[in-house]
Amino acid sequence: MNEIVSKEQIAPDTWRLVVRAPEIARRRKAGQFVVLRVHEKGERFPLTLVSSDPDAGTIELIFQAVGTSTKLLAALQPGEDILDLVGPLGRPTHIEHFGRCVVIGGGYGMAPVIPIAQALHDAGNELVGINGARSADHVILVDRMGAICQRVEVCTDDGSLGRQGFVTAVLQEMIEADERIDFVLAIGPTPMMRGVAELTRPNGINTVVSLNPIMVDGTGMCGGCRVEVAGETKFACVDGPEFDAHEVDFDMLMRRQRMYDGLESDATRMFKPHSTPLDAPAHEGCCCEEDRPDGK
Repeated sequence: MNEIVSKEQIAPDTWRLVVRAPEIARRRKAGQFVVLRVHEKGERFPLTLVSSDPDAGTIELIFQAVGTSTKLLAALQPGEDILDLVGPLGRPTHIEHFGRCVVIGGGYGMAPVIPIAQALHDAGNELVGINGARSADHVILVDRMGAICQRVEVCTDDGSLGRQGFVTAVLQEMIEADERIDFVLAIGPTPMMRGVAELTRPNGINTVVSLNPIMVDGTGMCGGCRVEVAGETKFACVDGPEFDAHEVDFDMLMRRQRMYDGLESDATRMFKPHSTPLDAPAHEGCCCEEDRPDGK
């Protein structure tokens, strides 16, 4: 059950897993995610469903191994099982024919962009992709974006691939050039998503972001993933994870994401790469460990 079928490293500390999960594969829709647990003393944490193959009964997961739980997940090998895997969770992305869409991924955020971009493409939209990362080594999924986008812009902080700078610079150039933009999707570090929202707000461009707050059960019961949207409390696991970017309280979101930084640091220091799973800390703190300035 939940057997890892294949494993591939696609960037530093970034892994692609194909996992056997027939029911999830059959029901998965763009924008949804799973919550998993690696071992019986481990924490629960969410990962986006990048794709699925209903015929083979498999799902695709892409993640960064940056905290204790994701490092333990990265240590598993093909043929081994993930202890718990629950999904698909969250509301599927609302897909329609918008027209010309700009899909933006920052770091690991490009992984959750892929299934939504594919669904937008399948609905007949024209897509422009903007793929940002720290350096050339950290750029992921360019070929897959190229297969579904009419144009792909790559940005790196150090200029080692594509243009030097942030993804928001490309979007700003498009807006200033009066390029047609009917819809924007942005997924990545919270400051990046906020920056995209501030660029599109004055022009009233329909903009959606996918949020990754602290999340434990994924069913709305724990309240850990609460966010403020249009002045109301929402739960990202059941009301999202996608929301109107112009209505999200990003300041509150970032404060809540920093709540367990100390515990995460302690858990990382205690982590032993060659230990057995049960030697690892029982709780690492924050379940949104992938959402950091160097990639969501």
